[in-house]
Amino acid sequence: MADEAGEEALTREFEDGLSEFEELPIDERQNVEINLFLEGLYQMYGFDFRHYVRSSLRRRILNRMKMEKLPTVTALLEKVLHEPRFVDKLLGDLSIRVTEMFRDPSFFSAFRTQVVPELRAHSEIRIWHAGCATGEEVYAMAILMQEEGLAEKTKIYATDMNEKAIETAQRGAFPLKQMQTYTKNYLESGGTKAFSEYYTTDHQYAYFQPMMKDNMMFAQHNLVTDGSFNEFHVILCRNVMIYFDQQLQQQVHCLFHSSLTPRGFLGLGKKEYILHMPEGLQYDEFIPQERIYRKKA
Repeated sequence: MADEAGEEALTREFEDGLSEFEELPIDERQNVEINLFLEGLYQMYGFDFRHYVRSSLRRRILNRMKMEKLPTVTALLEKVLHEPRFVDKLLGDLSIRVTEMFRDPSFFSAFRTQVVPELRAHSEIRIWHAGCATGEEVYAMAILMQEEGLAEKTKIYATDMNEKAIETAQRGAFPLKQMQTYTKNYLESGGTKAFSEYYTTDHQYAYFQPMMKDNMMFAQHNLVTDGSFNEFHVILCRNVMIYFDQQLQQQVHCLFHSSLTPRGFLGLGKKEYILHMPEGLQYDEFIPQERIYRKKA
């Protein structure tokens, strides 16, 4: 229960305007400890958070220390190094899992009305949801493509660094209490049916149709350390790179650019821009207000 309370607190901070990015008072000794902690996590387990935005990481690390009743970051590092199972819990803290179906409905509406017509000419459509968290936006995209008559020729690749998040996404079961919000988002995004047609329920969860998974592929993939694995017509990475520093954003932009087909589409989050694009990676602003860009031929 303590873990759930801590995660809910971080989620509330994010939804209240990204307040987790606000700087805490500087503690030089603690900053050194955090550097050692991040280096140890990378050297021991291969998870590289060294170029994530420090203010966000620091807040999440301090929150985990509080829940574990640990006095210092060094004590947290010792626990990480000597208790491998603890790393899964820590990844839940450090990875980004704030998501919902049809989040930012105007994005999905614009995708439906302006991007989908550009995709119809393809014999196969490959879409990559990078950093998909627990998969809500993946299922939203599957529903959208089904309603547009493109499901049979669409392959959706959903990846995240967090293996437990991927397992949740594969199940396709989401808290029933979220369905009211998701239904509202779906209708505002241009949905054409009763949203409840896509899932069955018990008293706790909504279970999305198994057939929707026929065109989905889920895999663990780390944007920081892993390379390209296919060529895509669409890459969606929304509300992930706000957690990356400028150097890491450039690295990930290079990965995305090399993974897109000529004239492929890149979709980012509302607070994300192509500001730190390395020279030579060229895009057109296809729908700038929705952060949808198109790779130049």
